Amino acid sequence: MIYFSSRIHIIIIKWNLHFFLSIFCSINLSFSQLILEEINLPKTINETSGIEYHDNHLITFNDSGNDPVLFYLNLKGEIIKTRIIVDINNNDWEDIAMDDKYLYVADIGNNYDTRDNLSIIKIPKNQNLDSFELINFNYPEQKSFKYRKLSMFDAEGLISIDDYLLIFTKNRAKKITDIYRLPKTPGNYNAKKIGSLNTESIITGADFDKSSNLLALTSTISFNEYYLLIIDNFSIENKDDYKIKMYEIPVGKTQVEGIKIINSSTFWLTSEQEKKGDPKLFKIKI
Repeated sequence: MIYFSSRIHIIIIKWNLHFFLSIFCSINLSFSQLILEEINLPKTINETSGIEYHDNHLITFNDSGNDPVLFYLNLKGEIIKTRIIVDINNNDWEDIAMDDKYLYVADIGNNYDTRDNLSIIKIPKNQNLDSFELINFNYPEQKSFKYRKLSMFDAEGLISIDDYLLIFTKNRAKKITDIYRLPKTPGNYNAKKIGSLNTESIITGADFDKSSNLLALTSTISFNEYYLLIIDNFSIENKDDYKIKMYEIPVGKTQVEGIKIINSSTFWLTSEQEKKGDPKLFKIKI
């Protein structure tokens, strides 16, 4: 069991205005967390980069440059089925979200702010349907696509909330996350920026549970340690403030890029293969 203390600044977002207010409050937090299960995943999914749960299976995939394949796993981490998405490229798949009828795969990795073909792939949950639609988008604030080491428009977090998809950017320059909104209807869009969170870290994954309005994010500061950020009562509608609870994920040096909420205190996480190790599936409790 690990105990973690950190100073966290909280940003207050006014969702119903055309601007957002930043009010910084310093607090000290100390929490404990426990790994309930640690499962080695097949090396076939050595770059697992997102996770969802449907029909008693976990769904994941590899990220940039790999085949456009969804892997369906049982809770032992074994591959039960592979689902090839025909006629689409895996430019840089980074996260996955879900609603009643569809899976949404986020082809939004943009490591150096050079991509101009960002999209969300809308895929029927019904595995017998071999089809997909595209929600193409750009960030209106991005004026240049020249190489930028400290990228501002990279992203690895996606959630489904009501009739919208929300993207959580991976802003290396400021260590914040900007939140962008997209409709679920296929087409070409300017993503709408609706707020920011001062996470003081770089967001690598996201999930949202509608029944509890719980938002869970994974993040890193130096790519040597990873964190779980929890926001209660998250809403796309009017909010006055969000308090961020931050937990260290006790998994050592790896890359945690997938998160799925089980309940308010328990989560599935996936991490990529590191050197000679294995990709992992973790079940953790806070």
